[in-house]
Amino acid sequence: MRPPTVTIHGAGRTVTGSCYEVACGDSVILVDCGLFQGSRTLETLNHTAASFDAKAIDAVILTHAHLDHSGLLPKLVANGFSGPIWTTAPTADLLVPMLADAARLQEQETTRRNRRHDRAGDPPIQAIYTMADADAALDLIQTQPQESPFTAAPGFEAVLWNAGHILGSSSVELRCGGSRLLFSGDLGPAHKAFEPDPVGPTGLDHVFCESTYGDRERETVTIEERREILATEVEAALARGGNLIIPVFALERTQELLLDLARLASAGRLGGASIFIDAPLATRITGVFSRYSRQLEDIESRDSFDHPSFHFVDDAAESRRLNETSGSIILAGSGMCEGGRVRYHLLANLDRRDSTILFVGFQAGGTLGRTILDGARRVRISGRDTVVRAAIQKIDSYSAHADRTELKEWILARRPIAGSLFLTHGEAAAVTGLRSLLEPDLASIIAPEIGEAYELPAGAPARRIKTGRMDLRDAVESDWQNDYARFAVDLKHELQQIEAAGRRREAIARMRDILVQYRDAREKRRRKQG
Repeated sequence: MRPPTVTIHGAGRTVTGSCYEVACGDSVILVDCGLFQGSRTLETLNHTAASFDAKAIDAVILTHAHLDHSGLLPKLVANGFSGPIWTTAPTADLLVPMLADAARLQEQETTRRNRRHDRAGDPPIQAIYTMADADAALDLIQTQPQESPFTAAPGFEAVLWNAGHILGSSSVELRCGGSRLLFSGDLGPAHKAFEPDPVGPTGLDHVFCESTYGDRERETVTIEERREILATEVEAALARGGNLIIPVFALERTQELLLDLARLASAGRLGGASIFIDAPLATRITGVFSRYSRQLEDIESRDSFDHPSFHFVDDAAESRRLNETSGSIILAGSGMCEGGRVRYHLLANLDRRDSTILFVGFQAGGTLGRTILDGARRVRISGRDTVVRAAIQKIDSYSAHADRTELKEWILARRPIAGSLFLTHGEAAAVTGLRSLLEPDLASIIAPEIGEAYELPAGAPARRIKTGRMDLRDAVESDWQNDYARFAVDLKHELQQIEAAGRRREAIARMRDILVQYRDAREKRRRKQG
């Protein structure tokens, strides 16, 4: 019996686009089929043809509903996939609003980008998929309870294990070709609201583990301590007199914040401030959480999501009017500021010294959120430049990901691992940090790149059978377009710092000369090749 193979189609040295193609015998399955988010170079992978034949995939096993794990399912179906999509019942319910919203945003964002003045003359961008494609994907979902074995496809026996990340999230155990594999999905931390701690099997051949926070230790805080941290940030923001803008992920992060804000408001800690949930998707997902409230930890009743201070904003015009206010708390999507209503709240508040931007989630390299959090003085949003004067704050204790120590403990609890540990879903520094922590305990640790393929024999280390995509090595965190945006947004200000007008013109001419030199060199190479 030939051992199974795995091909890494995403989440290799980056935290986005999770997708693993596992082949065994005559069957091929995918573990996750996620959307790429981050740099423009990575986002283009959503539009390009997949390196596998969608019609040849027999099944998909989905770890959870976050779009970086599920967001390309509609495209997979549009390209001819017709097999089952296996996942838990809560994940299936969450996918209904998640995929519909993703498709709607795809169509809207495509239209918006094509109308931008700075894209005049460029070829039009096409939507990755449509609402009809999302509906077709939902029709293929089949649910399975956790810790109950099932046949995912011929030759693939599977078990879902609680991953403790978000509602319905799972790790995926596969038995195929004599090997026993485990894909962690995303793992939750200790003291996570709603979810019990992650669990999993032992005695595996190969483990694929996320490493999002592989280089970071977080201070362990209880839910009550976390609420105190939030209260301190909110009180400071309201004391400044402006608005508090919190970019939120619609799934789980919003609901955790609502849980804590409801408790603080009831205790009189928020000074009667109005709390606007300006994320229609988050509103619909909160409804799903309400339906599962009896299964969730740390929640007393559905009323936790229905406090008198909460105002759920659906209408876009009402959303824009929020920027005429001061002293409001505005939770707006998206969490990394790459789309959604938070972008025009940022445009209205970033240049206000009395406003506060509070980040409560991971900001991937190349995203607008990461740029702001890293201290940019100016940013470009939807083709417009704005100065950053607002207070920029961060709370780490809302993370839905295990930190460095928690990841190590989860991995070592899976021992014995007879073959290899693959560290995925992490930026380079995170992967390196976690690898150094684990090397004394594990003999074979692999940090795969996108495009690599490995043979996964039982009882032996994995063997690489295909190299990765060299063209993506410099773009998994940020790319030239991120560099250009930073350069362009600061250019006018830097030129104004040159006192003499003649010197400014000289600087512009020298920059233009450099571009001409690159153009001439390119033309020279073309003539030689011709």
